[in-house]
Amino acid sequence: MLAACLGLTMLVPMGFDIHAGNGHWHVFLATSVITTMTGGLTAIACANGTADRLSIQQTFLLTTGVWVALPVFGALPFLFQPIGADVTDAFFEAVSGVTTTGSTVFADLEEMPEGILVWRSMLQWFGGIGIIIVAMVFLPELRVGGMQIFRSEAFDTMGKILPRAAQIASQISWIYVWLTFTCFLGYLALGMDRFEAVNHALTTVSTGGFSTSDASFGAFQGGPEYLASVFMILASLPFVRYVQLLAGTAQPLWRDAQIRAYLMVISAATLVLASFEIAADEATFEPALREAVFNVTSIISGTGFASVDYQLWGAFAMVVFFFLGLIGGCAGSTCCSIKIFRYQILMSAIAAQIRRIHTPHGLFAPRFEDRRVSDDVLSSVMAFFVLFIVSLGLLAVGLGLTGLDVVTSISGAGTAIGNIGPGLGPIIGPSGYFGPINDTAKWLLIAGMISGRLELMVVYVIFTRSFWRD
Repeated sequence: MLAACLGLTMLVPMGFDIHAGNGHWHVFLATSVITTMTGGLTAIACANGTADRLSIQQTFLLTTGVWVALPVFGALPFLFQPIGADVTDAFFEAVSGVTTTGSTVFADLEEMPEGILVWRSMLQWFGGIGIIIVAMVFLPELRVGGMQIFRSEAFDTMGKILPRAAQIASQISWIYVWLTFTCFLGYLALGMDRFEAVNHALTTVSTGGFSTSDASFGAFQGGPEYLASVFMILASLPFVRYVQLLAGTAQPLWRDAQIRAYLMVISAATLVLASFEIAADEATFEPALREAVFNVTSIISGTGFASVDYQLWGAFAMVVFFFLGLIGGCAGSTCCSIKIFRYQILMSAIAAQIRRIHTPHGLFAPRFEDRRVSDDVLSSVMAFFVLFIVSLGLLAVGLGLTGLDVVTSISGAGTAIGNIGPGLGPIIGPSGYFGPINDTAKWLLIAGMISGRLELMVVYVIFTRSFWRD
């Protein structure tokens, strides 16, 4: 059913191509028919299946299957349009879109057909709303990476995943659409034309990072950078707080420990980098502050926009941006990477362990938002940290074995598993793109993007023998 819906949405970029007078609009029509018919006929063929709630095994398969199947169909327009994309590049771009990573294999975006640019932005927008639903409905049920700590906030979905998911999706979708439309109006007011405003509104609220220009936000410096920073932050906050806010309860929004910590990290990193840029490059205050807040927010949220090549700020800035990308935003948002709440639980666990060493007979337990963190949640969070580091290391080694240099390999692994967008170095840095790297490396990055978007364990568990036992 999701594939059928995706096929119908392909008519939107077809309309843009027709309006622009592009002669290849029929590609979107053909791929729309293929996708809609394949998804629709498969759904009809399975319509007589037993109506029952999903088992844990089925939920794992569904969650992973969606993020593999939809990019397959989403890649068709890239493959059949005359833009020079082969199977690897087409699938890479579609996966990067649906996972809201923002890494691109295409250059000369200004010369791309309007329909292709819109389709890239739409894939990210769909991926953004999709991951919110997954993070709020499925991951707490699957007990992945400590997400079960938010089970009560996900409207208590235990035992009734699909019915509750429909209700949650309806509420969040309206908020998501409203944020996107408001962002679109803001970009229009600040000088973007309608086409640029549409694309960047879709990719800002989804924290995706695809742009209509090779220069990304370097083509829209000034007011649009401040506006984008605001909406990237809004999209990085837990969407359940917006639902509660609309219900008349603003207190959870102000008291959320994730939100406070996230804003503090952004503020601290912005001040440090702005001060560093002013001291090192003798930059003036306003441009330094604007560039720092925009690029810090873009990287920590996993959006991946860039207004300048921050690699030119020096090695210190490169290291800061690399680790900012490994922090991520709040759980239950469009953000990616490790997530801020896991760092909070980790620090609380370390503090509790230090107190135990000082006072061996004392009783100390990690706490999160004034609640004791259960052993189940703590072990899940620790397992996620270990799995994330091991996965990053193995992926970096794999990329290195394909012939990539050390900086490209390590930053490429980080940006794929963290779904960040740009890496570091002359090839995949903020002023580069992923087109020049070899196909083997691209397939490794594809695996990293899908695994990272689904919190690693959701994908890895499918490859264990015990998963397939009755």
